[in-house]
Parts: sequence; structure tokens; C-alpha cells
Amino acid sequence: MVTKQERIDELNHLAGQEDFWSDNERAQTLLKERSDLEKVVGTFTSIESDITDIVELVELAKEENEPSALDEVPSQISRLTATLDQLELRRILNDELDESNAYVSFSPGAGGVDSADWAEMLLRMIIRYAEKKGFKVNMVHLSPNEEAGIKSATLHVSGEFAYGYLKSERGIHRLVRISPFDSNARRHTSFAAIDVIPEIDDCVEIEINDNDLRIDTYRASGAGGQHVNTTDSAVRITHLPTGIVVQCQNERSQHKNRSQALKVLRSRLYEREMELRREQSDQRNEDKKEIAWGSQIRSYVLAPYRLVKDTRTGQETGKVDDVLDGELHQFVKAYLLATAED
Repeated sequence: MVTKQERIDELNHLAGQEDFWSDNERAQTLLKERSDLEKVVGTFTSIESDITDIVELVELAKEENEPSALDEVPSQISRLTATLDQLELRRILNDELDESNAYVSFSPGAGGVDSADWAEMLLRMIIRYAEKKGFKVNMVHLSPNEEAGIKSATLHVSGEFAYGYLKSERGIHRLVRISPFDSNARRHTSFAAIDVIPEIDDCVEIEINDNDLRIDTYRASGAGGQHVNTTDSAVRITHLPTGIVVQCQNERSQHKNRSQALKVLRSRLYEREMELRREQSDQRNEDKKEIAWGSQIRSYVLAPYRLVKDTRTGQETGKVDDVLDGELHQFVKAYLLATAED
């Protein structure tokens, strides 16, 4: 059996051949394979190095009778644990599309302006999580609510295993708090939905008939100021056979917005086709319910106590502010481990 390092050496040899770039598509595939293998090997090399450093520090402390030599051990163990944790999750992320970029959409549900505000809070939470993961985030579409919050929004998140990590957030999110929009300061319950679909590359054939599309243009909305578009550059595409609607307004060019919207549509049509093939008991179908009571995947309680609890895994924490600032790792990890065991 060929080891990963042996395969890397083989790919390096192939890359050095004069005719390597004669088939550009094959060359790109091989280079990506090499890059992926190098990351895996590099991770194991880092683990071995950290273990060696810890052992040497402990031995030095014993030989020199110098307890202070152990001061660095906790931080090194913490770094090693984080690396092993990352490796474990990568092992779980083995679905065909887990490595894909992702489109993440946000929709307020029952709860009026509180839910619109809650949807915007979730938008910020996911952006912060993605940034902490080193992902690149682009706003594809944003429709502000008149009073506060958003009517809808869509992000494009790109990075290694972006879809694999973010798919854990698909579903209904419930918020309990003292409403800032209630003059009597009463406690309100709000709901908002997050939908996550993988970005489908050009290798996947999705047939879209131009006659099946209704394309509308409109002026991009925003918070005001000099950056609001003054032309009808935003694009809304309706796929008539399915009723799927996608929008894009992040580009100033109508042509670019149309191109981006079509990419989102391709991904949504692919996801729809995959859902049609799944059994009714599949977890993804369970996640997509009415945006209201009894259907949430996670509850965020800010009053009368403070707690975030995932109803799928039982994972919980009292550090609500940290979670809303994008500290989602414990929930993502618990979800991925739970689904891997199913």
C-alpha cells in the first residue's frame, strides 16, 4: 500500500515532467491532490513535533530538578489537543461535498421585528465564525427590514471544508430575551432560519433552461450613504418550474450579479434534487420545518437566565455572548460527531 508521503513524492515527480501541463485539467487535479496530502502529512508532522517537545520538557524538568521548565507544557498540550481535535473533525468530514464552499441564507420567522433583528444577529454570528476559521465571506444578498434587522440575506463562504463545518448550522434558531422593541420590557421568543447549501462547481451538470427563468432587476438596498447603488444593478431570478428565487446585489455590475445569482440557483437546484432522493427520515429533512415553536435546532436564552443549548446533541454553554460572537466550535464539533455515529 502506498503511503501518503510516497504518493506526494510520486506527484512531485509527475509535476516535473515536461508534458505535465499538456492536460491542464489533469494537472490541476494532481496538484490539488498533492496539496491535500501535504496538509495531512504536515498535520501529523506537527503532532509528532509537539509530542517530542512535551516529552523533552518533562525529562529536562526531572533531570535538572527544575519545575519551571514545565511552565510551557500546558500551552503545548493545549496546542496539541487543538490539532488532534481538528484532525478528528477532518476525518469525519468525508462526504463528497464537505470540502465545497457554501452559500448561507438567513430568514426571520415568527416574532415580527424581533425575529428580523434576530436573523441579523445570526448573520453576524456566522460571519464572525467564518472569519475565525479563516474563511472568506462575501455578501451575495441583503434585504434590510424597515424598522430593524433583515428580511433576508445570503452569504458566500469560501474556504477549506466551509460547507462541511457550516452545515451544522442549518435549521431553526430560537431566541428568548427581553425585547428591545417592547416598551414594556417583556420577554419575547423569536425564531430565524439558517439554510446552508454547497457551492456546486462546473463539473456537476445542472441543466437550466433560459425559458424557465424570470429575471427581474431592481435598485440594491442598503443602509444609505454614498455606497448605495443608484442604478438597477441588483438581480432577482425566479426558476419558474420549482419556484426557487435567488437574489444578488453585492456587485455594482448587473452582469456580475446575474452571474452570481445563477451560481446560487445551480447550487439550490442541485440541493433540491439531492433532497428529493433522500428518505423522509433523513436529518436534513428534519431540520427544515416551520420557523416556529418546536422546530428549533438550538435555543439561545438571554433572560431570565443565560444559556445556549443545542436540541440535537444536548451541547450547552452559559457563555451566550461568546457564542453570538462566533464561538461555535463546541456546537459544530458535537453535531459532526453525533452525525458520524448515526
